[in-house]
Amino acid sequence: MYCSAEVEETLKRIQSQKGVQAIIIVNAEGIPVKTTLDNSSTVQYAGLIHQLVMKARSTVRDIDPQNDLTFLRVRSKKNEIMIAPGKSLFVIQDSCYC
Repeated sequence: MYCSAEVEETLKRIQSQKGVQAIIIVNAEGIPVKTTLDNSSTVQYAGLIHQLVMKARSTVRDIDPQNDLTFLRVRSKKNEIMIAPGKSLFVIQDSCYC
């Protein structure tokens, strides 16, 4: 288990990267436990991303039951969302910095 100081330092390092708009950490159920967004945006992102991760993980396992989803990257015109399901971490950044 990581100590809080290590987690905080890692979050600061990620947040300091150009273009990073937000970071959300969720528990196994997809419930936000730490965020840099306001509450309503956090709840919206976390709920929708959790559903997407569950569907993507299911798809990967349907194709190969011995495999698992390790990273998911979703890019739109405005943003890119990088998702590390094993770390329960979502990072949202501007698309122009990707």
